[in-house]
Amino acid sequence: MDFLRQDLFGRLERFYDAVPRDGARAEEHGGLVLFVREGPGWPFYARPRLDAGAAPSLADVAAVRERQRELGLPEALEWVHETTPDLLAVARSAGLAVLQAPLMVLDPAALPDPGTLTDVPLRVLDAAAPDFATDVAARRAVADVGFSAPGTGPGEAGPAQRDAAMAELDEAALDEERTRAADGRRLSVLAETPTEGALASGIAMRVGDVAEIAGVATLPSARRRGLGAAVTATLARELLAAGTGLVFLSAGSEDIARVYLRVGFRRIGTACIAEPAPVTP
Repeated sequence: MDFLRQDLFGRLERFYDAVPRDGARAEEHGGLVLFVREGPGWPFYARPRLDAGAAPSLADVAAVRERQRELGLPEALEWVHETTPDLLAVARSAGLAVLQAPLMVLDPAALPDPGTLTDVPLRVLDAAAPDFATDVAARRAVADVGFSAPGTGPGEAGPAQRDAAMAELDEAALDEERTRAADGRRLSVLAETPTEGALASGIAMRVGDVAEIAGVATLPSARRRGLGAAVTATLARELLAAGTGLVFLSAGSEDIARVYLRVGFRRIGTACIAEPAPVTP
């Protein structure tokens, strides 16, 4: 690995290690660190220790999974293949199924104007706005409906299903969202029309000058309108304007990666997500 790529992957590893520490405690299990969320929100995962001298062993993986079961957490491991290549075989030997997702980095010179990608208005959520709580609930509901129908193909689920999925945030979750949005650690975007409401959404998480775009989702009934690409481009432009030097994301599939290619992202590696393999009858 040449020096520039080594530096790039080093920056990504430091980002991956820093993000969960903001709201979780870290437990070390050999070559792995398990992040245990201390407040509301999605559960975190285990990943290779930043300072580990060797790849995690099969015993490390077993210890982490046992601890996750004890805590009632999903048995999930995440890592970058180029940084920890030996973990792929170890995870598979432990009976885990591994999703290998395209890991992509933004080329700022190739970033298009979001207005050229869709005619649907796009809006960055404002933590100080009176409707911030409703906006966050809409963003989450769009993601719930969108991710329940994976892929890029259109479907029937739309605004009615989004509205049914809307849930009021508790005070702790809302305070976390507002604090992170106000200080620039989190950025959220909605694509919406006056008649249909929120149709697509996405977020970005930022640590220093590195940011990850994640959770880009479109209601199945609104797909093939350029919304996912436009949301991604809007997030990327906002991040660059705020001084972010490295913007990256992981695509859920090769088809989804093609959407991000349109926005100026280029594949540099593979992000691995390991979970227990489905049990077959």
